[in-house]
Amino acid sequence: MASPVGVGLIGAGTISDTYLENLTSFPDTEVLAIGDIVPGAAREKAAKYDVPAAGDVATVLDHPGVEIVVNLTIPAAHAEVATQAIGVGKHVWNEKPLALDRASGERLLRDAEAAGLLVGCAPDTFLGAGLQTACRLIEQGLIGTPLTALVLLQLPGPESWHPNPAFLYAPGAGPLFDLGPYYLTVLVQVFGSVSSVAALGSKARERRVIGSGPKAGEEFDVTVPSHVSALAQFESGQSAQAIFSFDSALPRMLLEVNGTEATMLFPDPNFFDGAIAIRRRGNEDWETVATTTAVSSRGTGVLDMARALREGRPHRAQGAMGYHVLDTMTAIAESVESRAFVDVASSVDKPPLLPDEWDPLAPTI
Repeated sequence: MASPVGVGLIGAGTISDTYLENLTSFPDTEVLAIGDIVPGAAREKAAKYDVPAAGDVATVLDHPGVEIVVNLTIPAAHAEVATQAIGVGKHVWNEKPLALDRASGERLLRDAEAAGLLVGCAPDTFLGAGLQTACRLIEQGLIGTPLTALVLLQLPGPESWHPNPAFLYAPGAGPLFDLGPYYLTVLVQVFGSVSSVAALGSKARERRVIGSGPKAGEEFDVTVPSHVSALAQFESGQSAQAIFSFDSALPRMLLEVNGTEATMLFPDPNFFDGAIAIRRRGNEDWETVATTTAVSSRGTGVLDMARALREGRPHRAQGAMGYHVLDTMTAIAESVESRAFVDVASSVDKPPLLPDEWDPLAPTI
């Protein structure tokens, strides 16, 4: 049996804990190094999770045992750090979004293909039991033919809990780029590629106040829309409407897919589990058709990528999917500016669902 796939993390911020909890528990991955522009932060995480090497970014890029670099930097650094990893011959997993703009995303994928390396991209929540089960039930015809979808992602904004939230209101973030990928990835899994979009956007206020942590009370600028309303047309002819907002006093997370025979209420796409309910045509009540439990969380896509690397097959949360979602979000942002429909040029194949027997905790390589 081959050895586990060596993994290194770049970025020791808030999200790294969840990745480390999972990647250090999977028998098919081995976390060998953590790097950060603040080396002390990397060393703290390494001590917490018993990772043998830690320091600056070069600690990961130069490590001979690291095969996959997990890039958890801020969105503005995603393309640069991923390109550095590709340049030293390592596969890369990017947190979402893949890049800030189409040109950077295209260049990253092109460089990786030329080097024979894999690129993966969050979100990997669609690999969780909740969304996989929902998509499988749709494929089995439970709601008939899918027709339309409704997305409502309404929150007051992350500044109340995040200790350093300014980047979440900067280019590459906002509710569209920060949380949109979870919902858009699921919609592509159900309907296929997006072909065109139209959108409107707004900002409730130009500055916000940090609500927790050592910077509590400090103000920061809001430089992107904090509310986006979008329409999406898919290549299949089906459509969806969505709201992505950090301006809502009422927190609400909803993803419904309407079919010819029933409407399905999906679990929250930001999580890996949850209940699935349908309302059949002619019925007044919702019927719970499945209740799922997560067997892993963030890092699941890295694991599938690692196994695919050893097995010589495509992985599921591919860079091409990340690019199509980036292309779609960029088109939405352009529509906000132009107030016109914008075509989405890219197209992507839907990845196959995980097999029923898939087990992240079973050694396979």
